[in-house]
Amino acid sequence: MGEHVLVGTRKGLFALQQNGSGWESELLGFLGAPVTIAKYDARHKTIWACLDHGHWGCKLSRSRDFGKTWEEVDAPKYDEGLEIKPGVPATTRLLWSMAFAGDDQPNTMYIGTEPGGLFRSDDGGDSWQLVESLWNDPDRPDKWFGGGRDHPAIHSIIIDPDDSNHIFISISCAGTYETADGGKSWEVRNNGLRADFLPDPASSVGQDPHLVVASPQNLDIMWQQNHCGVYQSSDAGKNWTDVSNDVVHFGFAVAVSPSDPNRAWVIPGISDECRTAIDGALYVARTDDMGKTWTDYRAGLPQENCYDIAYRHPLDVSEKTLVFGTTTGNIFASNDDGENWATVGNSFPPVYSVEFATW
Repeated sequence: MGEHVLVGTRKGLFALQQNGSGWESELLGFLGAPVTIAKYDARHKTIWACLDHGHWGCKLSRSRDFGKTWEEVDAPKYDEGLEIKPGVPATTRLLWSMAFAGDDQPNTMYIGTEPGGLFRSDDGGDSWQLVESLWNDPDRPDKWFGGGRDHPAIHSIIIDPDDSNHIFISISCAGTYETADGGKSWEVRNNGLRADFLPDPASSVGQDPHLVVASPQNLDIMWQQNHCGVYQSSDAGKNWTDVSNDVVHFGFAVAVSPSDPNRAWVIPGISDECRTAIDGALYVARTDDMGKTWTDYRAGLPQENCYDIAYRHPLDVSEKTLVFGTTTGNIFASNDDGENWATVGNSFPPVYSVEFATW
């Protein structure tokens, strides 16, 4: 028992645990199967694994004994007749994000999917219902589109720990949306963002956040690593400020300190055409002043002939410890706020998600 790190990969689900100065790893299951994201529901002491079996489609499994055994449950499904756009049937193509409500809704959880649908369960994941208010947004058929996927997809879900009816979701490509009434209505939260690939870069819909996170200490403080830069908001997403510079710009992963809203980390890469480490050297950048300045930290990370990058979900932080995984199966850890790094392993499958969990 203690603090673990769940690692979803292209070939299974692993758990890491720090042992003195080193790390131990254990395969929890699904050897050979892509685990698109793994999450831990501390309310019910349940590990969840979202799977993409390719030919067999999306699967959803849970373990109530910390990975010793697994139970497959029905994954979210679109009703027959629903269409992504005219002539294109809506089917579940990817389970890409998951979040759990607070103590005021102890059995409620959400899954974000491709093609842009948000599903809600009020019975602990036994059944799922499409949040129709978001799906029926009038902009969805014409202004939402795929960003790296064939269709729009929800990769970020943030639930207010003090009010589970207050939720943010983010979509590639559409942007960030907020509801204050449990999903009955939604407001676009893209002011200040730019999408240089659109005819109108400042369009209110069609922005491409790669990942959006909020401070656990102050939900007003939000961060996003965007296709077109790194952005910060101090008013719960109503307005965004570009905090990019020559150290940070393009990338996917972003994390915010659990105790200091001013502190955040990103893992930069060369912009969209290449998606590799900058100048063949991997680094993690940190800000301690809400994005006014950034410092790149490289100690312990490969600095020559490196073509690695971290995608959206494989970075997490717990107190001063950070762990991230890469597209080529390298996993790195830091115990000093990201200033110095150690290699956990170089032979994991490509890493899709990383999350700290305590059990």
